[in-house]
Amino acid sequence: MSEPAMETVDSFGMTAERQFADVWSRPVLSMRERRLILLGLLVGQGLHEQTDVQLDAALRTGELTEAELREVVVFLTHYAGWARGSQLNDQVEKLIERVRKARSDREGPAG
Repeated sequence: MSEPAMETVDSFGMTAERQFADVWSRPVLSMRERRLILLGLLVGQGLHEQTDVQLDAALRTGELTEAELREVVVFLTHYAGWARGSQLNDQVEKLIERVRKARSDREGPAG
């Protein structure tokens, strides 16, 4: 009895993944523009976990720089509110610190 349920879940997951891939690959908006729109939406709705995922993707793919992420914080704070802006600022600063540390760990000690 569990097999049909598993097939349904797998089909749904594959369908959803395909739909998101299609939306992200349309030619009119760049990946960066899509990421900025999505960040605004997620912050505005207070979806912090999904915001973390998108911030990480934006920084690691080079779609947004550290300075640009900080500017997103300033901009969205004025539209999403101070509480959400403060949360976003914490997320951005922790991400930047984590990525810098990971980069320095890969580079190893200078010498």
